[in-house]
Amino acid sequence: MKLYFFLILILLSSTSIDAQSINWVSMNEAFELQKKVPKKIIIDMYTSWCGPCKMLDKNTFTNKDLIAFVNSHYYAVKFNAEGNELVNYKKQLFTNPNYDPAKAKRRNSPHQFSQYLGVRAYPTIVFLGLESELIAPIPGYQTAQKLELYLQLFKDETYKKMNSQEAFNIYYKSFKPTFER
Repeated sequence: MKLYFFLILILLSSTSIDAQSINWVSMNEAFELQKKVPKKIIIDMYTSWCGPCKMLDKNTFTNKDLIAFVNSHYYAVKFNAEGNELVNYKKQLFTNPNYDPAKAKRRNSPHQFSQYLGVRAYPTIVFLGLESELIAPIPGYQTAQKLELYLQLFKDETYKKMNSQEAFNIYYKSFKPTFER
């Protein structure tokens, strides 16, 4: 009986570890949370039809090291870049006036907010600073290890010390990822 109870405890504890996920919030929630407890924001700009976006969800955003790091240091937002969410950003309202609900699972019109942030491809991971200012959009599929480079770069504000492509290249070449594969 004791062994059975012990095995159930192990099973339950491993299930909760495996079930850990990124604490996604809406765009407007992230802005409100940021006012109370300052953290940078990471936005997964995706579309419903984008294959690499789905790969990010399946392969990258399930990495336990990435999950812990993002949850600890960032507010995380999944934003449908062709959706119809209303976004209140810096006293400006962004919408998708040409959104067509009949195209919800196919290509739709781009959201004004994604355009404002310079998103031109999907997926794009956008980083915002402590005052919601744009730090950088990072286009394309990213592995957890590649994304770790940017998560660290922006968290520590190392990017502010870089004044050239050469400085970034040196950082890039010397960066040693710690997230498990």
